[in-house]
This record gives sequence, C-alpha cells and structure tokens, in this order.
Amino acid sequence: MKILTYNVNGIRSAISKGFVDWLKATNADMICLQEVKAEENQIEKALFEDLGYHINWFSAEKKGYSGVAILTKTKPTKIVHGCGIDIYDREGRVLRTDFEDFSLMSVYMPSGSSGDERQDFKMQWLADFQGYINDLTKTVPNLIVSGDYNICHRAIDIHNPKSNANSSGFLPEERDWMEGFLNSGFIDTFRHFNKEPHHYSWWSYRAEARDKNLGWRIDYNCATEPMRERLVRAAILPEAKHSDHCPVLLEIL
Repeated sequence: MKILTYNVNGIRSAISKGFVDWLKATNADMICLQEVKAEENQIEKALFEDLGYHINWFSAEKKGYSGVAILTKTKPTKIVHGCGIDIYDREGRVLRTDFEDFSLMSVYMPSGSSGDERQDFKMQWLADFQGYINDLTKTVPNLIVSGDYNICHRAIDIHNPKSNANSSGFLPEERDWMEGFLNSGFIDTFRHFNKEPHHYSWWSYRAEARDKNLGWRIDYNCATEPMRERLVRAAILPEAKHSDHCPVLLEIL
C-alpha cells in the first residue's frame, strides 16, 4: 500500500500545475494533503473520484487558509474531523480516517515564523497535540500521523543548521518536542529507511533554494511502534513540483 503526504500550498493552485495527472501516475492508495486552502465544494470532486478516490475533507473556518484532506481508494470505516480542541479545529488542522487494521491522520501543524504570537500558539499546540495523541493511541494503536509538522528534527534535516539555530521550525524546544513525540511510541519512517543527509521536503521560493537543494525536512509519515513490521519503504519525491513542499512516500504491507 502506497501512502503519500503532501502540503500542496493550495489545492486549486496545485491542480493548475498538473497535480491530478501526477496523482494518477503515482497510483497512490492514500494521500494526506495539507494547506488545501479551499472548502470541499470549491474543488471539482470528479477529478479525484474518477481516479477511484473517496474524498475526506476538513477546511478551516477562515477562507483560503490551512485545511487538510485525505484521499483514499479504500472507503474508511470511520472519519474523525478535528482533534476536539476548538482553537485548532477552527483552523482545520487534523483529520483522521479509520480502516479495518490501521488509522491514517493528516495533520498540519502550525508555523511560528510570522512572529511571537504564532510561535506561542505553536508551542501550545505541540503540548496539546501530544496529550491528544497519548490518549488516542490507547484506543487506536495502529496509527500513521502524516503531514507537515513544521519542525526539522535534527541537524541532518536542514541545509544550514548553524544559521537557522534561532529560526522557527528548528528551535531547540521544537526539536525537543519532536524527540519526545517519537520517543512516545512513533517511528520517523523516512529515517527508518534513509540515514543520508540532503533529503528535504520544503524549500523557500527565494534565492533558487530548490534548485540548489537548500531545504528543510518538515514533512513526515510517523507510524506507531505496532506498525513497525508493516513498514516496507519510504522516500521523498522532490521531482513533484506543485508546491513549495514535495510529497513524502511510505509503503506498508
């Protein structure tokens, strides 16, 4: 089974750049989307339904902002919109689809790069999300949390760790949270299979950063420990260029 996560930075923009043809070629079984920036009624559903996908959508209240979705070729047994915390659910940050033998979550974690207020919001989110996940995995032990975490875990995950030491997304407290999250029972599936440097999933639009591969690895498919034996392969797909992010692939049994 092929699972993808992809921050599309606007689904309508991505569609205009060939996203649907690319998705057809990948033949992914499930794809988690972040920053869809659209309500479900603002997209042409047939584009995805004709490829065999069930469309699961969770928009932000604010128009053209945030929002997550999950496209699946298998119909979910249950769909859960949000995490039950209103300040985050109004921003459309969490969507979960349950299947017979595992659950898949699309999550768009906040960015703190716009200033202190949003950084404080991000840190509160991280604490609250960890509590939410701790409770959830008691009843949903086979879980994959896919999405844009807006955090580089280690120095290997960012092109210039020294100059970005005080940048949101690579702050010590954010990296400590990521370490704790993984230690709470999750596997960073890309690093499970790939130990090499220079693999990134987001690049600034400035200074030809993508052409020079001056990027950040902030998009993850993290699987709970009970899923370990089902993990087959993981890869980052930088050739897909519908966004300032690129897709991250996980294959499972």
